[in-house]
Amino acid sequence: MTAALQPPLPSHPLLRLRLAPRGGLPHHIDGAWWPHSYDLLAELPRLLAGLPRTWGHISSVTVNGATWSATPGRMLVFNQVVRLRRSTAASAPHTVCLLAPNRGRWDLLVVPPDTAQDTAEPLMAAAAGGDT
Repeated sequence: MTAALQPPLPSHPLLRLRLAPRGGLPHHIDGAWWPHSYDLLAELPRLLAGLPRTWGHISSVTVNGATWSATPGRMLVFNQVVRLRRSTAASAPHTVCLLAPNRGRWDLLVVPPDTAQDTAEPLMAAAAGGDT
């Protein structure tokens, strides 16, 4: 099944994303994303739109299967197909993995949507600082 989505409207909540600086040593976590819900069909287009252009076209996204609401096997985001994979790995329950052909792989810490701001902000800062 493929879901077609339109670009988010300006009335949607702002993207909450912090990325680790590139260069130097590789990071275990490349940043943090704090979505507004567990609805991947609503949240993923905002995330992909906010990523650096140098990351290229994200063609595959792996999320924790137990965490996110039901998702199709692929979806159309900004006229490009993105394959969605669900992992059951207990080692990474709060991460999302983004793959771009010939560009790289990025792993983001996912801060649960219902996390209080005073708890979420230090988690995001630590992930962006490479301290995780």
